[in-house]
Amino acid sequence: MNSQIPALIRVFAYLSLLTVGGGLAAFPELEILTVNVHHWLTFPQLIHLYSVGQMAPGPNMMMIVSIGDWAAGLPGAVVVLMAFFFPTALFALVTGRLWIRLEKWPWRASIQRGLAPVSIGLLLAGCLTLARGAATGLVTVGIAVVVFTVLLRSRINPALLVLGGALVGLLALR
Repeated sequence: MNSQIPALIRVFAYLSLLTVGGGLAAFPELEILTVNVHHWLTFPQLIHLYSVGQMAPGPNMMMIVSIGDWAAGLPGAVVVLMAFFFPTALFALVTGRLWIRLEKWPWRASIQRGLAPVSIGLLLAGCLTLARGAATGLVTVGIAVVVFTVLLRSRINPALLVLGGALVGLLALR
């Protein structure tokens, strides 16, 4: 058995519980653990994997499978997939069933209102961590600002913005 397998299981089972609001919520801790603590990849490699995960069909956090593969080959990819998605799936199942039972519970609405700002805070922390590594020059900051502005002001298909960003990168960042 690869010596990285137990660490991969611990790290990704823990990260799965931080994905309140989506995978980006866990990105700061993902960086700390995979780049700084375990050195499974570099920060630019993590940003690349995350970006590819954003473009690929399905859940964007499927990119974690690549981290497991880099750290421990195919067995690493499989255990990361299981460790990341199983705890969250089980938690969602149990919480969903309990939430239905507590439909008339007076504290339910308060808990929901309290969790929404937590999700926003986690997502903003993820955005800022990602921006620190991805927006490294005038062109990349410009791309980010343009995409943000266009998304706020229009209903354009984000896939077009991804293609546009790739084209600008191809032309301006060789």
